[in-house]
Amino acid sequence: MRLNTQTVLKQPWIWSYVGALLVWLAAIAFTHGYGAGGMLTAGLALAVFSVIAGVAQMFVITLGPGNVDLSLPANIGLASAVAMKVMDGSDSMTTVGLLAALLSGLGIGLGNYLLIWLLRIPPIIATLSASFIIQSIGISYGRGLQIKPPPGFADFTTSQVVGIPWLAIGTFILTVLFGILLHRTIFGRSVLAIGQNPRAAWLAGIKVERTRCSTYVLSGALGGICGALLAGYFRGSSLEIGDEYLLASIALVVIGGTSVMGGKANLAGLWGAGLFLVLLLTMLNTFGVSAGIRYIVTGLVIIGVIVAAGGEKRVR
Repeated sequence: MRLNTQTVLKQPWIWSYVGALLVWLAAIAFTHGYGAGGMLTAGLALAVFSVIAGVAQMFVITLGPGNVDLSLPANIGLASAVAMKVMDGSDSMTTVGLLAALLSGLGIGLGNYLLIWLLRIPPIIATLSASFIIQSIGISYGRGLQIKPPPGFADFTTSQVVGIPWLAIGTFILTVLFGILLHRTIFGRSVLAIGQNPRAAWLAGIKVERTRCSTYVLSGALGGICGALLAGYFRGSSLEIGDEYLLASIALVVIGGTSVMGGKANLAGLWGAGLFLVLLLTMLNTFGVSAGIRYIVTGLVIIGVIVAAGGEKRVR
């Protein structure tokens, strides 16, 4: 048992759950136990969107240094507008609207990769440039859009069973499937191998560029789905609806135990990191802390985690 405990404590993802538990207990102590269950339910509901964006960002970051998808917020905002416009408030169009948001994200992911591959520019520059283009398209397409989501779709995004949101259950199943994709398929192992050493992966016969393309397309697709779900949850689309998920997605990846140097991903830690950040912001709101201080605290947490993991040797 002692050996098992030590093994668990050495896992980088475990500390995200410990942090979430400590923050939750601190908030309970401050409110004298009032609303403890509701706080956890709300935390799960909001963590869902961070986890989806975090999975997208994690796959890209795992490709190695310099790989990051800065277009996620713009992607989410545009997809929310596309989904709401296609659904047009009709439950019968929900599936079509979700498919439209998915296709929107797929197109953005493919566009990101083409910018990187054709122009030979760093991913951070390519995806940042793409975000401005996407925002311009979003302004033309979604400005003044006041369409509410279909009632059934909106109810689904907020429905619960024994205090657990259905979206959280569905997203948990999705993360398990992505864990299988990452660790049990040729694609996932190729992503990990490229992150460890692209040249060695190429010499081993891995289709490096095809894998990178698929990874950016996957990230775009997840951003599209996240945008549609956010529009349903918040009862409408907004071009700014995804703004907070740029910092949040990167923070989840780092706090959840994924190496920023690439080649090492950790899906298990995303949920702990998501709950930790959501509960941390909830606690700071409860304490009456200003928005500026909340961002500073979040940034310090990310820096602290990176410093704590700084001694880890990169696998070659």
